[in-house]
Formats: sequence, C-alpha cells, structure tokens
Amino acid sequence: MAVYTHLGAEDLAAIVTHYDVGELVSAKGIAEGVSNSNWLIETTGSAAQRVPGPDIDANRAGNRFILTMYEKRIDLADLPFFLGLLDHLSAKDLPVPRTIHDRDGAASRMVNGKAVALIEYLPGLSVDQPTPAQARAVGVELARLHIASRDYGETRTNDLKPADWRALFDSCGTDNLRKIDPALTGLVRMKLPELRAKWPKDLPRSIIHADLFCDNVLMRGDQVAGMIDFYFACNDMVAYDFAVTHAAWCFTPDGQTFDPEVSAALRGGYESIRPFSAEERAALPVLAQGACMRFIATRAYDWLHGEEGAMVKRKDPMDFARRLQFYAQKGAKLFSADVPTGTLVT
Repeated sequence: MAVYTHLGAEDLAAIVTHYDVGELVSAKGIAEGVSNSNWLIETTGSAAQRVPGPDIDANRAGNRFILTMYEKRIDLADLPFFLGLLDHLSAKDLPVPRTIHDRDGAASRMVNGKAVALIEYLPGLSVDQPTPAQARAVGVELARLHIASRDYGETRTNDLKPADWRALFDSCGTDNLRKIDPALTGLVRMKLPELRAKWPKDLPRSIIHADLFCDNVLMRGDQVAGMIDFYFACNDMVAYDFAVTHAAWCFTPDGQTFDPEVSAALRGGYESIRPFSAEERAALPVLAQGACMRFIATRAYDWLHGEEGAMVKRKDPMDFARRLQFYAQKGAKLFSADVPTGTLVT
C-alpha cells in the first residue's frame, strides 16, 4: 500500500457518499507498499448490508474500511478479477476482506479518471518477526486459498513471469543496476538465464496470491485474521506461490538470516492441507530462486522509477539477492523429499 494521489477530506467524504456506510469520520493515508494509493477510513455506519455473500459475521461488520485508488501496475480490465476474487474467497470462509459494493451494486467507481474501491477492514496486526506457530497458520491458509480458488470463474495471466523479469531489468539498465549495488548486475547476468532455462511448466496450478508478505497478512495471536492485497493474484503454479511466501516469511527483512523453525512450520502447515507432489518438491529450489529474482526485478525497477513526492517506502532489491544466494546453495537440501517436514535445515 502507498499514497501517490493526495485526496482532501472533502474528496474522500464525497466518495463515501456513494456507499451505504454513513458519513466520513476520519481518514489516514497508508504508506506501506508500492502500487496503489490507500487510506484507512472510518465512517458513522457499517456496510453489512452491502457485502455480497452470506450474512456477515458480527465481528466483521464495522465502520472502518480501506479505500484504494488504483495507480500502478494495475490494468483496470483486471479489476473485476481482483475484486470478485475477494468476494469469492471470503464467501468460502477464507480470512479475506470483502469488497463493499456501492448503492448501484458496483464493486468499483471512477474518480478523476482513476478507479477506486472500498474494501472491508479486517482487524489484526502484521508481524515483523513471525513465530513458528504463526507461520504454520499462514501455511494452512495459503493451502486453503489454493483449493478454494480452483472454482473461481475468472482467470488472469501472471504478468510477472521470468520473461517479464528480463524486461524489467532491461528497462533499468546495467549501469543503474550497478549503482544500486555493484554485485547486482553480475547476479542477474548469471542467474536469470539459468532460472529461465530450468523454469518448470507442468506443475499443478490454481489462482495464487503471488505477494503474501508478512505485511499482507493480519494476525490475531497465532491465528490468521486476514490476507490482503491480492493485486498480483493470477493463475500460476501453486508451488511457486508457496516459494514466494517462504522467501517472504523465513528470513529477516534484510535477507541476512534464515529461520529454519519458521520454514519447517510454514511447510508443515501447508502440507497438512495440501501435500506437495514429488515433482513440486523437486522444483521448489528453482521456484524459490525465481521468487527472489521476481522481487529483485520489481524492487530494482521501483528503486529507479519511484515517483517524487509519493508517500511510499523504497525497498532494497539486495534483500532478495541474499535470499536467492541462500536458496542456490541450500535449496536442494531444504526442500528435499527425504527431509521430514519438521526437520530443521540451517
């Protein structure tokens, strides 16, 4: 999440009038993330009657919402896919926020040439240092998401595939990559062709989240209260989605330190619901390195193409270069089929 477009109180109040949620009480811009503008807003009423699907749980019917204005990397043609997916998953009892539909039944509206949507707010906290119990809960919910999304009627192609990583690096330029870190150019030159050559093609697929970082999961103690920010969701290999989540959850933020207990718990939680096939286990080392390369590419691009004045935190691509090197050295042992789920690999 981030804020690129600045809307005043009157602008936000005018948007709220199109929804049966009462009047605007307060609004606060959210700085995390890189793609869209987001505000946490509070109103005088709830939106239980405007949430599609089963009757809303009383614990979820509140007067706080997330207002999102879609800015970057979001093709508006994909918006019905994203918003419909939220409704589909929440209706299946996944901890996913519902889309709040306006008085005309629309899931999104246009404001000053940009699409906006009002999303249910789910209370919970994002963790910086997840415990094994929290990681296990995330693994369980990720597997449930992959199963629950199988019958979602819409599809979306992954627009951050290996070929797209190459395009992002090319748009950065070799000299600029070197300015981020002298080691970055050599890493990309060495590993990207290898990963593209080894990238699997025939593993099980479903709709994946593709961005399930710690700040996209809300916890209440050891329970997952919410999975949010589905704006990279697409149809792709579910083992790749696990690899993305593993890379996001099992290291310190700078990628310097790997947590084997969190890793074992995440995998154990996932496989308690959906065990990996032998082919998936064999592919996980490559998929994990690819997950890291994907975030190196997007972080490098955002580092060099960030918008001046945007309320957004710049993220270091080298945090994932370190993870990639770990997986290249130890991924085969870490994900080996003959390593029991609870075994710690350091």
